[in-house]
Order: sequence, then structure tokens, then C-alpha cells
Amino acid sequence: MSVVLIISAPSGSGKSTLARRLIETDSHLDFSTSVTTRQPRLGDEEGKSYRFVSEEDFLAMRDRNELLEWARVFGNYYGTSKEVLDSARRQGHDLLLDIDVQGAASLMKRLPEAVTVFILPPSPRELENRLRNRSSDSNEVIEHRLQEAAQEVANYGGYNYVLINDQIDETAEKLRSILVAERCRQQRMAGRTETVEQLRSIRIAERCKQERMADRIEPIVESFQAGTRI
Repeated sequence: MSVVLIISAPSGSGKSTLARRLIETDSHLDFSTSVTTRQPRLGDEEGKSYRFVSEEDFLAMRDRNELLEWARVFGNYYGTSKEVLDSARRQGHDLLLDIDVQGAASLMKRLPEAVTVFILPPSPRELENRLRNRSSDSNEVIEHRLQEAAQEVANYGGYNYVLINDQIDETAEKLRSILVAERCRQQRMAGRTETVEQLRSIRIAERCKQERMADRIEPIVESFQAGTRI
């Protein structure tokens, strides 16, 4: 059985970087390239970052029931193709999905076995800095993204794991440990035992479970709700 790993985060939290790092180091993990109608940004690669399509083509895919989930975010459509999941399962690979909270909520209903990870920025101020340093959006868009982030972070309680992305290398290691731990859980069900390195990953993953992160998460979420740029 394949592990389906869903990661969500407010825009600018670093989830795309984390997803790329995980994919680059794991030949048995496929990346679900989302279909979108948004315009490509500097550095985007067709078929890797996203599959860019017209709104007409996207809506046709939706109407043909070719999408596992879809949502309209910041005026653009995003969706996940059913074929991506089917292909991973045929090859015996796991699948990583980098999707927004709307899409994740839809997928959780259709794939209740999915493993879900929410990535939090360390503070509203740090998120604002990252969005401005990205230099691809206007001030108006950045402010809108910050307002959306306040709503998105309130959804962390629906995820299995929560990571606070204050140090990218450390967060990447934790995300990797979560994947290893979930693979081990499936192997254990098949009667296999873990190696020492796998047990280390399991311990790291346990500390990242949402219910164990409450003391660190709540002040961050509260600062977003209050609109405090600290």
C-alpha cells in the first residue's frame, strides 16, 4: 500500500522547497504535479512546478471527472489529477501532494488513509518577509495572502503532523522522518521490523504529531488571528 503524504501551508511558508528536497532524495516518492490556471512565475518549470493549463481546459478536466480535488485560490484554479495517484500506485511508489487547505480538506474525505502535514511559518512577520523577498507579487497581493494565512493556520488541527519552518534544514529532516515513520507503520502491519535508523525517524516523527506541538503552535496561530506582525 502506498503512502499518500499531503503537505499544506500558507503561501510563502516554504512547503514547495521542502517538497522538492524530499523528492530529490527519494526515488520511491513521486510528486503530484498540480494542474493550475495561474501564470507561471520565474523559476517555474512546466510539468515539474505545475502543469499550466487554460481555464477552459481546467474546467473541461473537472467536468470529465479527471480531478481528485480542485479549488479556486486567489482567482486561479488548482487541482490534482486522478492519473497521478493511479500511476504511483501501479509502480508501488508513495505520493507527495503539495496542496492548499481547501484541496487538502477535499482529499482527506476521499483518501482518509492519507498522512497530512501542516507547515507553519514561525511568525506573521517572518511570513511577510518571505513573501516580500520572493518579489513576485504586488503589495496588494501580499496583504491578501497574509489575510488568507490567518484563516489557513486555523486549520492545523485537522492535520496529523505540524512542522514550524524556522530552519529549513531541520524542517526538511523532520518531514523526511515523518515519511519514514509512516512507511514503517505499514511495514509493521506486514510483519517487518525496523532498523536503528528507522527507529530514530519514528521518534522524531512522534514529536511532530499535532497534539504534541500545541504549546509551540498556539502562540503562532494566535498572533496570526490577532494580526500581529511580530
